[in-house]
Amino acid sequence: MPRILLSLVLSLLLLLTLPGYAQVAAAGAPILVAQDGSGQFKTLQEAVNAVPNQSQQQVIIRVKPGVYKEKLVVPALKTHISLLGDNAATTIITFDDHTGKGDINTYTSHSVLIQGNDFRAENITFQNTAGRGAGQAVALHVEADRCVFRNCRILGDQDTLFLASNHTRQYFHDCYIEGTTDFIFGAATAVFDRCNIYSKKNSHITAASTPQEQAYGFVFLNCRLLADTSQANNVSLGRPWRPYAKVAYLNTYMGSHIRPAGWDNWKKPENEKTASYVEYRSSGPGATVGQRVSWSRQLTAKEAKQYTIKHIFASQQPWSPEKK
Repeated sequence: MPRILLSLVLSLLLLLTLPGYAQVAAAGAPILVAQDGSGQFKTLQEAVNAVPNQSQQQVIIRVKPGVYKEKLVVPALKTHISLLGDNAATTIITFDDHTGKGDINTYTSHSVLIQGNDFRAENITFQNTAGRGAGQAVALHVEADRCVFRNCRILGDQDTLFLASNHTRQYFHDCYIEGTTDFIFGAATAVFDRCNIYSKKNSHITAASTPQEQAYGFVFLNCRLLADTSQANNVSLGRPWRPYAKVAYLNTYMGSHIRPAGWDNWKKPENEKTASYVEYRSSGPGATVGQRVSWSRQLTAKEAKQYTIKHIFASQQPWSPEKK
């Protein structure tokens, strides 16, 4: 056999032995993950590892129903990954790390960590089962920019959803997010569009740490604030993890568990001078806008018009979550 031909054959054989190479390279075909062995991979981490680094096209990973107990990491080099399940109720990624377990802390307690930009998830549950007495236990930790979550469930207790990095953008549509204390927290700009936010005890929904120069923090559009009313009947809309925290609720239904004052200063009166806590057309028994703390504000109709997806996510690199 000619030397050049032999070299080509050996190279091809080597490539075909690399885990997942043939499947990923096959004309952009979706990668299938199934615990019963009917897919290319049995674990999500194996599938993510098989995605080419710095992909400029969306790589689809389809996830068959199952409970995937793994501490999943999507590294910064694994860009443009879409994690697609059939049903969030039956497609669950779960782990049980928490602060105080060995050397685990809030930043490392995640069940799932997303560092690669342009990540998408649909019909997936992200869960931390450490339990209410475990302290900080993150289900989903996002450090990446331009991430979209649709029809997902994010389940935990304290510190369920960590949107960690400033000047990053995330979009949640038709999602269910539950927790106890500060269960949506961090420095990102994030929009929650038609989401159900469920409080499990008397505490605080948000703990934003928005940097001063960032125009938007957490924005809730057309959401529903719900609760286990046997455990939660005095819940605040948020408290500032850092000065200049920014949180907005627009056209949001608020259950009776939302305290009349609405907001909390984290026992630091100086936060009242810097936090931007606003509402517009809140409804429901918790929408006692006339009793809110004096340092929060009701938006005017003109101001509320600025809270569009396009405007919120505008930056030096504009982005729309609708774009594939």
